[in-house]
Amino acid sequence: MPTRAAILALSAAAVMSATLARADPVADFYKGQQIKLVVGYGTGGGYDVYGRLFARHLGRHIPGQPNVIVQNMPGAGSLRAVNFLANTAPKDGATIATFSRDMPLMAIIGHNANVRFDAHKLTWLGSSSSYANDAYMLFVHRDAAVKSIDEARRPGGSPLVLGGTAEGATGNDVAMVLRSALNLNLRLIPGYPDSGGLFLAVDRREIDGRFVGLSATASSHPQWLAPSSHMRMLLQFARVTRHPDYPDVPTARELAPDDKTRALIALAELPYRLSRPFAAPPGVPADRARALQAAFLAVHRDPLYLEDAARLKVDVSPIGGDEVLRAIDDIANAPADMLAVIGKIMSDAKGGEGKRP
Repeated sequence: MPTRAAILALSAAAVMSATLARADPVADFYKGQQIKLVVGYGTGGGYDVYGRLFARHLGRHIPGQPNVIVQNMPGAGSLRAVNFLANTAPKDGATIATFSRDMPLMAIIGHNANVRFDAHKLTWLGSSSSYANDAYMLFVHRDAAVKSIDEARRPGGSPLVLGGTAEGATGNDVAMVLRSALNLNLRLIPGYPDSGGLFLAVDRREIDGRFVGLSATASSHPQWLAPSSHMRMLLQFARVTRHPDYPDVPTARELAPDDKTRALIALAELPYRLSRPFAAPPGVPADRARALQAAFLAVHRDPLYLEDAARLKVDVSPIGGDEVLRAIDDIANAPADMLAVIGKIMSDAKGGEGKRP
């Protein structure tokens, strides 16, 4: 039987523990708080799916267990959302955002006067996917005039008409990079509001196809992956090797004519290491930033989150905030001439080559 002294010691320890718990400034801040998660795209696309999935599980991994709500803020390929995060959003740790993986690359290249953020200064939580199990595919309608990569490279042949959203959207930039690097006869029509609009445009035959991730397709438009699909895949991007489920579809690196072109493609693929990024504003108090970063990784170990992710068929291969910063450093440290080439290609993608039907 415990002695009276031991009982008193245990009681004192319990009181001290409860006092410390009550004195936790992070828990005190987040208790009863509402966290806003800004998604830089409209509803229904891949970023929205990942954002809403994360929001459902985040609150219980933050001290104080705040409520989490999602706000869609589409515009300029998610640049509007990043600029809001960096310049307007409160820096108290109650606002976070997810946006295009190409935003850090755009900021580093510095070719767009509308960029008003420093990628290194954002409070990075991490990325839900590092594309370990994903691929960025070029999907083309089976009835399109161009039915193979060889036909797309044929001089004087019919152009492959692809759709995109705005500058900074991955589909636009990838299309223009590969058009230049692989000598593909592509015509890009930007201006679609979001991923859902692009899926619909292809299904309606307004355009021949689009670039989109496998996991995003499986989650929001799975009929494109069915054996009887009206779509075919011509190439895969952001893969060093072919995706094991699609061994007959070549990678962009395989199709590169020389080592210099392969290096350019590899640079363009670097943002996929932070494929589904989440960040808070610069200047978030350090203790709250640490709590958000720890919660981010905890969510991606949560069996309930993983169960939901499996049901949605999305890739879960997370990295933390430190690794996101390493990827950004690798982009920033790339040879200046290669960054200049990517910058010119992205500038060309800004206006596109046509208008929406």
